[in-house]
Amino acid sequence: MLEIANQSVIIHGNSLTIEEVVQVARHYKNVDLAEESCRKVNHTRKYVEKLLQEKKVVYGLTTGFGKFSDTYISPEDTKALQLNLIRSHSCGIGAPLPEDVVRAILLLRINALSLGYSGIRLEVIRLMVEMLNRNVVPVIPEKGSLGASGDLAPLSHMVLVLIGEGEAYYQGQRMPGAGALAKAGLTPIVLEAKEGLALINGTQVMTAVGTLACWDALNLANWADCAAALTCEALRAVKEAFDPATHIVRPHKGQKQVADNIRHLTAGSRLMTHQGELRVQDAYSLRCTPQVHGASRDALAYIAEKLEIEINSATDNPLIFPDEEKVISGGNFHGQPIALAMDHLSISAAELANISERRIERMVNPHLNEGLPPFLAKNGGLQSGFMIAQYAAAAVVSENKSLAHPASVDSIPSSGNQEDHVSMGTIGARKAKQIVDNAYAVLAIELLCGAQAIDFRSPQQPGQGTKWLYDRCREQVAFVDADRVLSGDFAVIAEWMKEPGVLEELFALVPFHTYKS
Repeated sequence: MLEIANQSVIIHGNSLTIEEVVQVARHYKNVDLAEESCRKVNHTRKYVEKLLQEKKVVYGLTTGFGKFSDTYISPEDTKALQLNLIRSHSCGIGAPLPEDVVRAILLLRINALSLGYSGIRLEVIRLMVEMLNRNVVPVIPEKGSLGASGDLAPLSHMVLVLIGEGEAYYQGQRMPGAGALAKAGLTPIVLEAKEGLALINGTQVMTAVGTLACWDALNLANWADCAAALTCEALRAVKEAFDPATHIVRPHKGQKQVADNIRHLTAGSRLMTHQGELRVQDAYSLRCTPQVHGASRDALAYIAEKLEIEINSATDNPLIFPDEEKVISGGNFHGQPIALAMDHLSISAAELANISERRIERMVNPHLNEGLPPFLAKNGGLQSGFMIAQYAAAAVVSENKSLAHPASVDSIPSSGNQEDHVSMGTIGARKAKQIVDNAYAVLAIELLCGAQAIDFRSPQQPGQGTKWLYDRCREQVAFVDADRVLSGDFAVIAEWMKEPGVLEELFALVPFHTYKS
């Protein structure tokens, strides 16, 4: 992961990266609008005002919304129409989305509007930029979006704060939106024609949740290879399974990358074995790690590609093309491209945890662990060691299997059957985030079991990369020489795994394929 630079992220509308979203959302990097984006926004707004002067019938400008798209709205009612839209659509349910997700939502909405196809005034976008830079974070309930006419309900809660309503966090305190703006030195705006619709008609909630979850999953994939390498040494795995010759003849990119990573991490190991030394071949959870982890890596690369397209897209309706003098009512707000990607993300992360739990079982099971103490306990019988650690991992893996059922295969028509197919992409994104978090917990357990097993294998030495991994784990959590509460240890390792830059030292020590390789 890159260091956070001091300069702002410049918003062009078409060049934002996943990593920049993370920098802004989690590390409070400032943003600013490119001059060209400002020009485009102003140019489109002038065309919108021309349409209003000519009293053209245009969806969202001079008509109602959804099923009311055939109802004409007079110019004098335009501001009331936009205000009513935001208030009526603020139907969110449940706990607030995390602050980093809301910051990402603000950023992605700014980026989409900066493309200049939405017809919104520049001053509205500038207010959103200042809210982001001064960390005014709207309170947005996590549930209530169907992910098709955009993320209407949650984005409406975001817009409430722009107009001085709703609630927001400022300097860690939850307060009325108007108060948060005032404390930050900002003034609410009054929505004009098209602006309410432009602000809420888009896929930015599902995309924000998905972008952060995908970033975490890309990091998780690196840790999965690390944990698997340590487990391979703990269980004295057969190294030929990672020989390049096997993976060249089935040339999936991710599979080859994982085999390379495990081979490089375990280079110089005195614990890995050759075919026939202890056994001819290992169980699938060891031998097929490149194939399983690799498939998840390939899926994550696809998901990241789809997210980077989406975060740089115009996704509201109607879209305005002033140079062609066109206003097109289309369907770019439909979340299906992200919905399918989020379901794929859920499955990919769930599988990294699934195979990890099987490796945990092999380390603690005395019938499978090649001479290690039962349940990795120093004094088995009196002590239970990691017996219930495997239970906990199995429980989380089972939960993931339920969560991984695809959200995108469901659809419930809405808005008088005008919106008769919806994506459920925001539900899929939220589930994916939960699965990724669960997977970190499982891999944390595997790392601790691996480190415990390596201690029992002493004085036989691990490889160069796995030795670094073992040493860093032991800096976080001590050897379990007597039964203790392990849940805190799991949490320490899981949070450590999520810290930015932790693996950079390892990447400098041994060759390692990451997302950008």
